[in-house]
Amino acid sequence: MTIELICLTFITLFTALMWLPYMVNIVNVRGVSEALGYPSNPAAVSQWASRVDRAHRNAVENLTIFAPLVLIAQVSGISSDTTAMACIIYATARVVHFFTLVFAVPVIKSLSFMLGSTCQVVLALSILLA
Repeated sequence: MTIELICLTFITLFTALMWLPYMVNIVNVRGVSEALGYPSNPAAVSQWASRVDRAHRNAVENLTIFAPLVLIAQVSGISSDTTAMACIIYATARVVHFFTLVFAVPVIKSLSFMLGSTCQVVLALSILLA
C-alpha cells in the first residue's frame, strides 16, 4: 500500500472517530434517553463540544476533496515524493486543525487549514501534470 493510501486510511479513521467526544458531552448534558432520541427542547452542549462538531463537519468536507484525489492518483499510478509528502502533511495538518479548533487556538487552526488546502492543490496539480 502506498504512503498516500496509508494517509487516506489514517485520516478517514481519525475523521470517523471525531464525533465520539461530542457524543460523550451530549450524554453528559442531556442524559442517555435524550441523547438517543429527539428531545423537543434539548439542553445546549458545551462550547468545546460545539467546536468538536464543527471540526468534524469541516474534516468531512475536506475528506470529500482529499479522498478522490488520492484515489485518482492511485488508479492513475501516480505516486512520487511530492504526492507522498503532500498526503503526510495533509494528514498532519488535519489532526492539528482538529485539536486547535477544539481548544480554540486561532492562528494555528487557520494555518493548519490553509496548509491542508495547499496540500490538496499540490496533489491535484501532481495528477494533472503527470
